[in-house]
Parts: sequence; C-alpha cells; structure tokens
Amino acid sequence: MAPLFPHGVRSEVGRLRTVMLHRPGNELRRLTPRNNDALLFDGLPWVDRAQAEHDAFADVLRARGVEVLYLSEMLIATLADPDARQAAIDHTMTDLRLGDTLRRYLSDLLADQGPDELAEILMAGLRNDEVSQDTGSLVAALHAPDDFLIDPLPNLLFTRDSSVWVGDRATVTALAMPARRRETQLTELIYQFHPRFAATERIHGWDKELLEGGDVLALAEGVLAVGVGERTRPAGAERLARTAFDEGLAHTVLAVPIDQDRATMHLDTICTMVDADAVVMYPNVAHRLTAVTIKPDEDGDLVIEPPEPFVEAAARAMGIDQLRLIDTGLDPVTAEREQWDDGNNTLAIEPRVAIAYERNVETNERLAAAGIEVIAIAGSELGSGRGGPRCMSCPISRDAL
Repeated sequence: MAPLFPHGVRSEVGRLRTVMLHRPGNELRRLTPRNNDALLFDGLPWVDRAQAEHDAFADVLRARGVEVLYLSEMLIATLADPDARQAAIDHTMTDLRLGDTLRRYLSDLLADQGPDELAEILMAGLRNDEVSQDTGSLVAALHAPDDFLIDPLPNLLFTRDSSVWVGDRATVTALAMPARRRETQLTELIYQFHPRFAATERIHGWDKELLEGGDVLALAEGVLAVGVGERTRPAGAERLARTAFDEGLAHTVLAVPIDQDRATMHLDTICTMVDADAVVMYPNVAHRLTAVTIKPDEDGDLVIEPPEPFVEAAARAMGIDQLRLIDTGLDPVTAEREQWDDGNNTLAIEPRVAIAYERNVETNERLAAAGIEVIAIAGSELGSGRGGPRCMSCPISRDAL
C-alpha cells in the first residue's frame, strides 16, 4: 500500500491527510460489570451504536479528503509476515499468570491461526471456555470458564495513545496501565513489518519509559508539549525530549505537570489546539497550568528552565505574542461536565476546523464564536472509555503550516 501523502506530523492543526483509526469490534463486547473497571471503561457501551458513531466519524474525515487507515486491517496484513506473527505470539505469552504448561498450549494454538483469526484473538482476547479443557494446565483448571486467558483490548479504540508521530518518525509509546500495555506492542509490529511503513524510522518503543500519545502535542514546528501526570512519567518525557533533540525533531519541549487523576489522564483531556495560535482549554486548570521549558545545550545536555505559566511558555516557544484561550463551558460546573465529556478533546483537521462531540453544546458554541468551524459528531457510546475525537485518531500525515 503506497502512501497517498508523505508521512509526517509537525503541528496539531496542519491539514490532516492520513489518520489511523480503530473501528470498535468484539473487544468491546467482552466488557462486563466485573471487568470494565480493570479495562478502564466507565460503563458498558452499546457496541452496535458505538460502531455506527465511529463509522460516522470516519465518514466525516473522508468527506474532508482524509485517508482513513484501520488498525485492525493493518494488523491483519502485518501478521501475514512470519516474523511479525512470532513476535506477536511471544509478546502475548510473556504474561506470568499463564504458567509454563498453558503458555506452551496457547503458543501452539496461536501459531495455528491465520492472520485474521490471530488478529481477532490478540484484539478481542481468549476465554478459558474457548480452549480445550484438556490442556494439562493447573492454571486453566482453576480458572472459571469465563475468565480471560488473554485479555481483550477495548482501548484500542484510542489510537492516539499507542503511537504519535513526531516529524517523520513514528513514536511508539509505552503505556502505563496494565490493561493497555499489549496495545503498543501491536502498534510497534505494524510500524516494523507492514509494507506501508518500510521506510519509517521508529523512536521510543513499548518497553521504554512510560509515555502516552495523548500527552504529546505538537504546538508548532519544533515545539512539543508533553503532559506529565497519571500516564506519562517524568522519565518518559525526558527520554522523548532527548531523542527529539538528538534527531533534530524539536528545539524546545515543554514538560507540563497535570493532575494525577482519571479526569485529567492526558494533556489532551484539558487542552487541544484548534488554530495555529489557539487552544480550547479547561478553565478550571488553565490559569494554574505550568510548564518547564527544556532545550538542548551545545554539548547535547538538557537545559531545564524554572516553571512558568503554560500559556506564556508556549507562546514564547512558538514565537507568537500570545496563545488564544477558548474556555470549555460558560461556568465552572458546565466546564467540569463538558471537560469530563471530552469537550477539550477536539481533533483539528485544518486550521480553524475541528471535530468535537455534539453533546458539549456550550464549548462548541464558544469555539464557533471564536471563529472555529465545529464539525459535531455523536459520541454517547464512544465516550464511555473516556476519549474524544483526538483520542480516537492517530494522525500519520499532516500538511505543514
């Protein structure tokens, strides 16, 4: 599959050309009241409706000329490569809960699957009652029939987190929550083995310091903001900064401390860009959000400046006089509700054009009043995993500003 557009992302708002999505599938049907908390969902989505909402999201993107790639299709094509298949099986079998006997049995079972079937198991998981009851495994014998031997990955929906492009490099991230760690292993296999990405260089990696794509914003050419909180840890931000400087991908990185809280799990849950000089931001934190500016010195070491207000540090790094702030909601209570409903998690598809959930009425009105065209989409079921249009999309190609 030859790329329609050169791979690379150097801003949050350059015209979007290619994006990777994951259409929700059977992994969402595996959620139950017993496991949804561990799998990081706040409720049990109506899957058919979630798929319809996601299809509408993809249709909006295509109508605006965006090439849509599906992670599941890319994974199936990747697993046609024998080395990718073996790597996928090996990664999955590292789970210490399995024990040696069950690990050998499952390794053989997975090796016998075709690419489609293997991809389905890797995404939707495998229950104890879906394998032979004659495995010879004490682990299998003591598990309940409906216990998962391989956990499903319902958060694959949020493709932003498992990889993020910095310039022309695919940054494979390292996810913090146990329920999500296998996602980024699958993403790395796609970038490593899929023919489309044969010329792509990768940085970071699933086994490195904790770093999640929802915390990385490309504020301007050569300027990155990295949220540090519940998911991305200081060591992950430092590793990305060093790599970006060494590879010539950035000249300034802003490390932005955020609350270690589910409501603010990533930087893009409280702040996203909608124009080259404008952000929509959760007002309850906007004026206390700080940033630590990081730059390289002549010897390649890091120069770390004292904390200062985020909006001031960002404007200076971007070379503009002021960063325009568009508040979520009209009052503190509305702002809190709409932030929780991903009002800040917009996806810019070009300057001054952004996709947002329709339910965040007041935030969308404020965006429109600020000159932003809002393309509103339904998200009543998609949002049950705590993510909006930006979370559900991994831009692969954007035009330069």
